[in-house]
Amino acid sequence: MIETLLNAVRSPEIRRKLLFVGAMLIIFRLLSHVPVPGADPAALANFFEDNALFGLLDLFSGGGLARFSVVGLGLNPYINASIIMQLMSGVVPRLIELSREGEYGRNKINQYTRYLTVPLALLQSYAFLALLNSQQVLTTTFDLASPETLVQIVILTTGSLLLMWVGELVTERGIGNGISFIIFAGIIGRVPGAIQEFFASPDISVLVAFLGLGAAAVAAIILITEGQRRIPVEYASRVRGNRVYQGGRTFLPLKVNQAGVIPIIFSMSILLFPAQIAGYFTASEVEWVAAGATWIVNTLGPQNEIVYLPFYFLLTVAFTYFYTAFTFKPDETADQLRKNGGFVPGIRPGKPTEEYLSKVVTRITLLGSVFLGIVAVSPYALGAFFGDLGGLGVSLGGTGLLIAVSVVVETMKQLEAQMLMRNYEGFIK
Repeated sequence: MIETLLNAVRSPEIRRKLLFVGAMLIIFRLLSHVPVPGADPAALANFFEDNALFGLLDLFSGGGLARFSVVGLGLNPYINASIIMQLMSGVVPRLIELSREGEYGRNKINQYTRYLTVPLALLQSYAFLALLNSQQVLTTTFDLASPETLVQIVILTTGSLLLMWVGELVTERGIGNGISFIIFAGIIGRVPGAIQEFFASPDISVLVAFLGLGAAAVAAIILITEGQRRIPVEYASRVRGNRVYQGGRTFLPLKVNQAGVIPIIFSMSILLFPAQIAGYFTASEVEWVAAGATWIVNTLGPQNEIVYLPFYFLLTVAFTYFYTAFTFKPDETADQLRKNGGFVPGIRPGKPTEEYLSKVVTRITLLGSVFLGIVAVSPYALGAFFGDLGGLGVSLGGTGLLIAVSVVVETMKQLEAQMLMRNYEGFIK
């Protein structure tokens, strides 16, 4: 990997792209430290310390949400819009047609995603401010008729849209996926502070054990992320017009983890939502409402690990199957193979091929879903065995580590592809 990076830096064109990516990430990190006026820092820190859901969202924003910065919402509105559009692309006829129209269709769906990001950012800005106001974090008046509130909403929304634009610039002019890079920078940006906090009162034996477990986790993530089942596909010779196309043999790669990190986000959001809503009613003057809300918080909250962790694991497994069903459609794949004259050896084209692909995907997704479930609950296991580690376990545990490793692996692939296109033979082994 180091050799690949060195050879990439020697190429002027790739070096310019890498420098551009670095400049954009520096801009993001600088913006994440520019606060929006109107919040009490001490109350804000206490709120995020006791809130698991917003702790995850803060992880994606590189700590900008906990600092109430101008990019505090991060890419959460854009990510939510992307997930909604991807799900709708599997059920809305017009979007299904667009998804099949190649580059034009993808560009139109991306444009709709940008449009949807704007109202989602406005709603999330208002909801976040309302939540902070209910927790007595805001030092300004919270009212849509108040100029302070309108300015705060506009700043948070503009910051999120700015990050979306920066991410697309990185994708267009840099290396790899810009959105993933910004999330990666947010996660990695928290590591130096966590390391400094840990070494203020270090425990070397715990650190060594943690690093060993971390290395094993990275290896497992790479293995599962890159793991795939290759389905052999043969193409018969065919005649089109006056031309004869020779048949051949290739394979259809089916990834073990096709859903990425999205099932973890889905399951955590849904699992924490009842406890989050109930938390607003624990101080209700109605006795039965306060008692019911307290029971929900104590039963379904992260502090009750006996109930929370099994549900978290099972929901992650279930959402992995759910999301995979949207991203991979055996019927469309089988139909495309049939139209192009391809077939799986020993399997008849059409419905039998669809059933075979569905069975294979179901089996390999079991491994991927169990893996994601383990990744989801790993921060709690790290906390039980190693303590807080100065926040290092949270910064690199579970979801954050999966995203970071996936981005690094994908970026290295992009670099290797760029170098191969420039005929750097012998550099990549």
